[in-house]
Amino acid sequence: MPLGPLQALCAQRPESLEQFTAHMAAVLPLLDAIPTAVFFIKDTQARYVLANRTLVERCGLKSLAPLLGKTSAQVFPARFGPGYTEQDRRVLEQGEVLEDQLELHLYGSREPGWCLTHKRPLLDRQGRVMGLAGTSVDLQAAAATHPAYQRLAAVDEYIREHFQRPVTLKELTAVAGLSVAQLERYCKRVFHLTPRQMIHKVRLEHAHRLLCTALPITEVALQCGYTDHSAFSRQFRALTGFTPREYRAAHPGIAAGGMSSGR
Repeated sequence: MPLGPLQALCAQRPESLEQFTAHMAAVLPLLDAIPTAVFFIKDTQARYVLANRTLVERCGLKSLAPLLGKTSAQVFPARFGPGYTEQDRRVLEQGEVLEDQLELHLYGSREPGWCLTHKRPLLDRQGRVMGLAGTSVDLQAAAATHPAYQRLAAVDEYIREHFQRPVTLKELTAVAGLSVAQLERYCKRVFHLTPRQMIHKVRLEHAHRLLCTALPITEVALQCGYTDHSAFSRQFRALTGFTPREYRAAHPGIAAGGMSSGR
């Protein structure tokens, strides 16, 4: 009797994470050749079981072996690692799939830079989560040769001038002289982001700078275009893995004193 579609899909799944990792190890040399993207597999405890060379180098290591068995919180700086591990736990425990998650990462220079992260749970033949696989792709430079580049550069400039208040798609389409569909499509091609992600990116960059000062977090939220402190905290955590308070506490440049209780 032929298998149904669901049964056939389950039959193709690996029996264990070890089996899946062994299969992926065969293509690891190809993944090692991509300097602008990290690839990784983790077990149900969010510990690395496989990673490409790009990730190994960005963790400040010379080989894969010291990375294995550790979580992101154990190998990345405090302002990044715990947030990545908390994100991993959502994928592992809730089956959450992350697609095009805009976030800060470490570039090859060990300096923070923007990336788009993808994570998804790995299921065994019984449909149980046995680990996760993910990639983080560096946000590439804008494609300045695209015919719509000048229009979209004007959109980017408009966002940077007005991000401290709500910015609507209607405003951005008027600046670009494009329809909503065209704006969405061209922004992805030129900036590799949606218009909404472009706004979030500018706001988060500004929030990062302000959180390196003693400015009260309620004021940081206002200056980044959020009238609702809780909305700012939710968005900031979604993009960094930290609440603004946690991010500030993890940043070594913040003095212990001088902080308002309005955080």
